[in-house]
Amino acid sequence: MTDLNLEVTYFEKGGPQNTEKALEIAKKYADQFNIKDIVMASTTGTTAEKSLDLFDPNEYNLVVMTHSYYFTGVNKRQEFPEEKMTDLKNKGLKFFIGTHAFGGPERSMRISLKQWGPIEIMAKYLRTNFSQGMKVCMEIATMAVDAGLIEDIERDIICIGGTGRGADTVCLIKPAPTSLFDKLRVKAILAKPL
Repeated sequence: MTDLNLEVTYFEKGGPQNTEKALEIAKKYADQFNIKDIVMASTTGTTAEKSLDLFDPNEYNLVVMTHSYYFTGVNKRQEFPEEKMTDLKNKGLKFFIGTHAFGGPERSMRISLKQWGPIEIMAKYLRTNFSQGMKVCMEIATMAVDAGLIEDIERDIICIGGTGRGADTVCLIKPAPTSLFDKLRVKAILAKPL
């Protein structure tokens, strides 16, 4: 890839009201750069469903990263409705449901013991100094690679994340597994909240 001259969208506020625009931005640059791997965070299914308005699963590798089971506590098994997940799988979307790369046991220690570990500190830094969606994009890129959902990690991918619900952040990323996280590169921020 040569020098890039890109238009970046900065949303006034983060949140789900930006989802359609974020997906349009992802599609625009996926087509411009011939990127076929689209990795998106979707906790309740709205972003995943809306992605089908723009991306054909026969042309793109659409990977949906949900929260892990019991992410919100022992009283709720899964935030993403199981019937909706089955329907979207049948339409060609792929799913990853597992421990978050920037959380896991460290999150438990932070919450229960009030002890911060290096991964949680890094996640907080990314959320605070860039945006929640930036943290999410970097995290889901590594998780998709670890799960074998990105066939060729030498190719760039587009990641879509957000603030709470919905999508408001789009990044062009050179992915890497969590074991080589220092090799991951955010090559371009295509959209994010201010």
